Order: sequence, then structure tokens, then C-alpha cells
Amino acid sequence: MTDQSMPDPNSVKKVVSVQAAPEIAWRIFTEKMGAWWPLTTYKIGKANAVDAVLEPHVGGRWYERGDDGSTCDWGRVLLWDPPSRLVLTWDISADWQPDPALNTEIEVRFIAEGKTATRVEFEHRRLDRYGARRDEMRRVYDTEGDWGRLLASFARLAEGS
Repeated sequence: MTDQSMPDPNSVKKVVSVQAAPEIAWRIFTEKMGAWWPLTTYKIGKANAVDAVLEPHVGGRWYERGDDGSTCDWGRVLLWDPPSRLVLTWDISADWQPDPALNTEIEVRFIAEGKTATRVEFEHRRLDRYGARRDEMRRVYDTEGDWGRLLASFARLAEGS
């Protein structure tokens, strides 16, 4: 028997309520990422990041675009099911470098709450792929780098749309 009160050490989960319909929340999350992602500080590439892009199909790239036109991959699209579910790889190493072999996963679910609100459930899983640095990376994603802060930024933009 497992203890359901213990959090999964290989996963970080966040939930945010957005005062916008699922279709709007989906569009802001997937098409306007560069408007809510803090690209000045949350970037991987060498150039100044000017946009974050999700290609809208399975197999599509997830990347940042630099002011010099360069791109730096963050991951790829595993599941594209608008406006309800998105699964991506997050291929950024514990040293904040692209690593296409890492394949941690991010799942985002957009669940209608009435006609004008959406519950967004976010899970970053397979953190065991970080090996000995799993606990460090889990802490970063949960409280220090905090996916929750990014989701709050997304929610603010979605609610203003």
C-alpha cells in the first residue's frame, strides 16, 4: 500500500485557476508564450531571447528564439489536443543546457469550470531522469525557479485577454 499523502519525488504538480474559457487559456498558453514567459531571466540560449515558441503539432519543437534569429530547443510536443491537453518534453539539463536525450515530461490540462473559467493542471514528471540531481531539480521547479510563478504570469495574461 502506498501513502497517498507523500508527494511523488519524481514529479512537481501545480494548479492555477484562470478567469478565461479553456479555448482562450489554451491559445494564450500555446500561442502567446513569449508574452508571459520571463525571457530576460528564464532563457537557455546565448542570445537575448525574444520569443518562446510551441509548434502546434505532435513532433513540433518547443524553443526560444534569440534577437539574432538563433533558436535554442527546450523540448518537443508529444501530445497536442486543443483545447484540453498538452504533453511536452522538457529537455533542459540540471546545468541549464539543452539535452535532447533527457526527456522529462510536462503535461498541462485545461479543464472548464463553468463557461468563463479554466482550471489548469500542470505536472512536470520523470524527474528521476536527472539522476543524482533529482531532488535539487525538483526543489528548483517546485519552489525556487517555480513553475507556479510562470503559471501565475500566464494566468494574468489570459485573464486580460
